[in-house]
Amino acid sequence: MAALLREFLELSYEELEELNLEAKAQRLARMPADQIQEQRLKYLTDTKGIKAVTVCFSDLEGRLHMLDYDKKFLVKSADNLTFDGSSIRGFTAQSESDLCLGIDWSAFYWLPADVFGPGKVFVFGEVQEKDGSPYAADMRVRLKQFANKLYEEQGLTANAANEIEGFLFKGQHAEQSYVDNGGFEFVSTTGYYHTLPGDPLRQFIDSAAEVQRAMGFCNEKDHPEVAPSQFEMNYSYTEVTIAADQIQLYKLLSRQVAALHNMTACFLPKPVTGVNGSGMHTNLSLSKGKQNLFYDAKNQISSLGWDFVHRILNSALDICLVLNPSVNAYRRLDPHYEAPNEIKASPVDRGSMIRIPIANERSARIEVRSIAPDANPYLALYTLLNTGIYGELPDNPPDPTNTLPDNIYDAMDDFRSSCYMKELLGADIHEKYADLKLHSAERCPAKLGTIVKKPEVQFHHEVYNQYLWSKF
Repeated sequence: MAALLREFLELSYEELEELNLEAKAQRLARMPADQIQEQRLKYLTDTKGIKAVTVCFSDLEGRLHMLDYDKKFLVKSADNLTFDGSSIRGFTAQSESDLCLGIDWSAFYWLPADVFGPGKVFVFGEVQEKDGSPYAADMRVRLKQFANKLYEEQGLTANAANEIEGFLFKGQHAEQSYVDNGGFEFVSTTGYYHTLPGDPLRQFIDSAAEVQRAMGFCNEKDHPEVAPSQFEMNYSYTEVTIAADQIQLYKLLSRQVAALHNMTACFLPKPVTGVNGSGMHTNLSLSKGKQNLFYDAKNQISSLGWDFVHRILNSALDICLVLNPSVNAYRRLDPHYEAPNEIKASPVDRGSMIRIPIANERSARIEVRSIAPDANPYLALYTLLNTGIYGELPDNPPDPTNTLPDNIYDAMDDFRSSCYMKELLGADIHEKYADLKLHSAERCPAKLGTIVKKPEVQFHHEVYNQYLWSKF
């Protein structure tokens, strides 16, 4: 009898995919914001089965935060949402805590009810100052503004596709419990490609890939990765702001599906000693209309594409902390485990920071390999695009023997001393970001050694909570 009292929205996966792909097409077509807002508000008003709208935003380190608003309240008050910014690390001080939250109605998603619960829809928010102006530490807004400016002034579309690796461990909250358990427990040790259909890792991948499809990701392939209990679920490239949103959604849905199976999806770059770490290889290209500007029929990659590569390599040390933002990330940059720590580009050498994949006119791109899955996707893509398009071209080819830092302290020194990054982010955000990285690093051993230490997990920006942070 009790179940009949609740008739919340529950759509089939086919219906979800159709709705989410339609919304994605509107974003790609750059449908005017006021039209999309009117359409979404009408949908919320007319659809009785929706009880709440989940509004999310990311902090400066890239951690996703979510607030649930009652649907009726949100429809009436969407232009006057506030939250306590002092509770978000790297945002406002306690004495000036209130921030506003705008709604990006174009970034609206319908959710599988069996994974996220019935009666909810999901939308990305935009952090604002009290006067409604963009909040400087919200890198999503800055990436979106940059991408829009490229299109409006030059007709350019920035495209990205991310190959996000992660680990699946036994038990919920395995990262938060690492301090007490002293390690992670694999759910599978069967390895690359040949995991059987009934294996727990394969079942997780199947479930998570179904959610991806339903949310409009346009899946390509999914498989276990090289390390035990490691996974990767690939999907097609798209406009860069959508791509960055999809990184956050990928990690969110992976964690949610894993939790439903009493497991943990972990995106630490190197959670286990002695096996390959996890990366987030980032494929980038620029297009104008239907033309891929990185393609050249004779040389495969155009001169524009090569200039893009050389600018990134020239600023590799400046941007390393953005791409590898945690103590743990520098364990992954270990040359014994296919680490992309060499400041060079190559079509085949997987130790290179940038790879040039074999491609045709549609798929020609560059692949930045030295980026960890715990990077803030908005900050990372904003930095890579700005650097590739507007960065300084080197006078001479890079020294192929140069490598990226092997610890966060050297990376922080390079970042702090970088006039380029200070100009790109602004002095205030540049300092805030460096301070956040320092505060976590100071709680960890200064020397990495060979074994993953408890503090680098406990104080990681995607893991810590108030309780764990106070246990120092």
